[in-house]
Amino acid sequence: MNEKLFCLEKLCSDVISLCKDTGQWILREMEEIDQKDVKSKGLHDFVTHVDKSAEKQLTKGLHKLLPFDVGFLAEENTVNREDKKYTWIVDPLDGTTNFIHGVPCFSISIALCEEGKTLLGIVYEINRDEMFYSWGNGKAYLNGREINVSQSNTLNDSLLATGFPYFDYSRLEKYMEVFMYCLRNSRGVRRFGSAAVDLAYVACGRFDGFFEYSLKPWDVAAGAFIVQQAGGMVADFSGSNDYIFGKEIVATNNLIYNEFIDVIKNVFD
Repeated sequence: MNEKLFCLEKLCSDVISLCKDTGQWILREMEEIDQKDVKSKGLHDFVTHVDKSAEKQLTKGLHKLLPFDVGFLAEENTVNREDKKYTWIVDPLDGTTNFIHGVPCFSISIALCEEGKTLLGIVYEINRDEMFYSWGNGKAYLNGREINVSQSNTLNDSLLATGFPYFDYSRLEKYMEVFMYCLRNSRGVRRFGSAAVDLAYVACGRFDGFFEYSLKPWDVAAGAFIVQQAGGMVADFSGSNDYIFGKEIVATNNLIYNEFIDVIKNVFD
């Protein structure tokens, strides 16, 4: 990347402001949402005008911040995907089902990649006004405070997070095997309904590990980067690096990673 073109720290700051404005608009819209506004994209996969309008706000603002040689990979397809040197990966509302039911856990997730390498990531948990972010060669932050992954060194001492598939049940039996193992061999398993938030919570040490399958790039790109910048480990279920496009992810602190990935691999291999 040509550092003369833009400064990542400044760009991250500008994207944070954009997320803040859009997130507060989403929060106001939650008071007005009605079931008639909810549309189905597929089995148990919902969208509202808020998702689409928020994505338009975000992509328009991002294009102004970085107007050259940039494409978008956005959940609601309000902009055409183009192969460019730089790509914004955008989820305007991760946790739509929570949003439409008034459950307070949903987020904005934005990552910038340069030819496959993530340069910055931002996850904004709107209800608690918590902004998680990091940029290349920088640290990870929550509302200006440096964050790090936890120091739990065994699975038995860990609090874990996961998500349940809502349409792809092809791997459910193996998933439940891992889930049951974790229930018996950890401090508990939580399911919040926003993978981006789950990853951000691993980054700041609230969760010690997270796993889920049937995910999309916009669910995980930003959060996975923040976990790594906070000292954590991220992989797909085989222990490889195909976690953004491979539809499966494991994210942990660096101390329980080997133990946890062995559990996953033993079941899914």
